[in-house]
Amino acid sequence: MNILIVDDEEPARARLRQMIEDAGEHVVVGEAGNGLEALELAAKLEPDVVLLDIRMPGLSGIETANHLSTAASAPAVVFTTAYDEYAIEAFEAQAVGYILKPVRRERLAQGLRQAARMSTGVLAEVARQSGLRAERRHVCSRFQDELKLIPVEDIAVFHADQKYVSVHHDKGTDLIDDSLKALEEEFSDAFVRIHRSFLVAVREIRSLRKTEDGQVLVMLRSGDFEEGLVVSRRHVATVRRRIA
Repeated sequence: MNILIVDDEEPARARLRQMIEDAGEHVVVGEAGNGLEALELAAKLEPDVVLLDIRMPGLSGIETANHLSTAASAPAVVFTTAYDEYAIEAFEAQAVGYILKPVRRERLAQGLRQAARMSTGVLAEVARQSGLRAERRHVCSRFQDELKLIPVEDIAVFHADQKYVSVHHDKGTDLIDDSLKALEEEFSDAFVRIHRSFLVAVREIRSLRKTEDGQVLVMLRSGDFEEGLVVSRRHVATVRRRIA
């Protein structure tokens, strides 16, 4: 298998590379020191397996795995972690591959045999059971060879149009592959559904306005929708409650 090693500590990456090369069964195609670099390399190299440190500054292992799982050719993932009773129980309960640090050769071989493609549901359950952060802090936009991470805190509106969702944020608009339903479930604390096609950041809602023909509009603080967005009747009560 082609393997990508991801760890923010260079000695840890070097140790994993040496053990894999010594075993002679698999090939290390690259190394990354953080989550963003891992996503960029995974898109270029298309590894079969990513050995992924679960605790990294910036993008955590869980969030990185979440983004990896949305790729067209999603790799299998094996987490590497220092001893953490709750995380290990969660990995085992969800049949997720993991390797304890310091890594032993036999455990590395076993972990690679357990490598599996992650679903967002499995990752969310692992995070919940182990007390790790489940929701992403970024959404990922892919266009040709370009990969962009958009901070959720910068997003004002998710807009579903046919099979794509456009993200309206502080620096412009990008397309993502996530469904509006999945985004609503993941970011329910910060966003509210106003229409079957729109999910809006609660913090961006300035007011509600009723038009002469009885429609209710959400007026936003800034962005691409100066004339407001229509709130469907079934969502009016929820929107009023969220901004009260």
